[in-house]
Amino acid sequence: MLARCFQSLWRGSEHVLTEIRIKKGEPVDRALRRLKKKIDREGSLKVVRNHRHFEKPSEKRRRKEKAARFSATLSTRYADQ
Repeated sequence: MLARCFQSLWRGSEHVLTEIRIKKGEPVDRALRRLKKKIDREGSLKVVRNHRHFEKPSEKRRRKEKAARFSATLSTRYADQ
């Protein structure tokens, strides 16, 4: 039995779909959990949420700089270990 669950996402001109195959005798809630984990690992949901509204280039630059500062702080914190 093949069941498909799709999370659609536009990347350029191609349409990307996330698909899972339900195993024989597998409960639907377990398959849904696997789908959610797969979508989370791919980052599809994050991309969709980021495209809900327009982000000005200055806001995008500030967000990226903030993330870079945070990762630099973490790397210096754990560099001694």
